[in-house]
This record gives sequence, C-alpha cells and structure tokens, in this order.
Amino acid sequence: MVDFLIFLLMGALAGAIAGRLVGHEARGCIVNIIVGIIGGLVGGWLLGVLGVSIGGGFIGSLISATIGAVVFLGVLQLLFKPD
Repeated sequence: MVDFLIFLLMGALAGAIAGRLVGHEARGCIVNIIVGIIGGLVGGWLLGVLGVSIGGGFIGSLISATIGAVVFLGVLQLLFKPD
C-alpha cells in the first residue's frame, strides 16, 4: 500500500513539474497523476532506447518520469493544437 501511495505521489510531482515546464499549470491533481504515470512509462522506455541511465531511487525515477511527462505533453500539444 505504501509503494502505491509513493507511486501516486511521484506521478503527481512529475505531472506538476512537467506541466510547469510546458505551460500547462492549470491542471488538477488527478490529471497531474495521470500525466506523471504515463510520463514514467514514456520516460523509462525512451531513456532505455537511448541507452541513458539516470540512476535509481526516488530522485532518478522522478527525473525519468518528468522527462517522459514533458515529452508526452509535447506530443499532446502537437496532436491537439488549437487552430
């Protein structure tokens, strides 16, 4: 149960940081968690493909998830850019 709560906390932090970096600050906590979780998946995959190792632990995972969340939000902006 504690691991799941840490997972959600990391998702929320990564989503919030990524939102600030790309200018999507007005998102709710649930959206930040979802973006952060998807970002964790994208970041882990992308860094693995590139052969980049950030390290383990909370900070390494947070950095990886934030990188992935920024990429994810960037792709969403490109796909759903208002006309």
